[in-house]
Amino acid sequence: MSQPKDTRKDDVQVKACYRELHRYKYQLRKPYKHQTGIHGHAFESGFLRIKPDGTLEIFGLYAWDGPSGPAPDVPCLMRASLVHDALYQLIRVEALPFSTRDAADRILQSIAKEDGLSISLAFLVYWAVRLFGASCARPGSHEEIVEICAP
Repeated sequence: MSQPKDTRKDDVQVKACYRELHRYKYQLRKPYKHQTGIHGHAFESGFLRIKPDGTLEIFGLYAWDGPSGPAPDVPCLMRASLVHDALYQLIRVEALPFSTRDAADRILQSIAKEDGLSISLAFLVYWAVRLFGASCARPGSHEEIVEICAP
């Protein structure tokens, strides 16, 4: 009887291929789920999934930049920024329509309040992303992934 072939050598890449991360400061260590209330859309990538029932799943190793602009990287904004960045990414790649941007911004505000941000500051955060966030959600505005291989 023959032994199964050891394919480990065949699976090894000759080159080490990678990409540079320019904008990201944080990486999710464990999967996270959030009910968004954004129904009727289905999409999955290597790091995100949105289900038709509105459940957003963010897989471990997802990278995001934390709160943007003048907002500080404080605990009460971290979960909100994670979900908001994931939703904006889904809008950029057209897995969600641009019209869901307001819902994404409201979710940011809601999570920030749940996590201890004052109502008035959460209101300011919401209006900041309403006024200045459109370019970050615009379809096609995502960075091209450039693969670098060595040697």
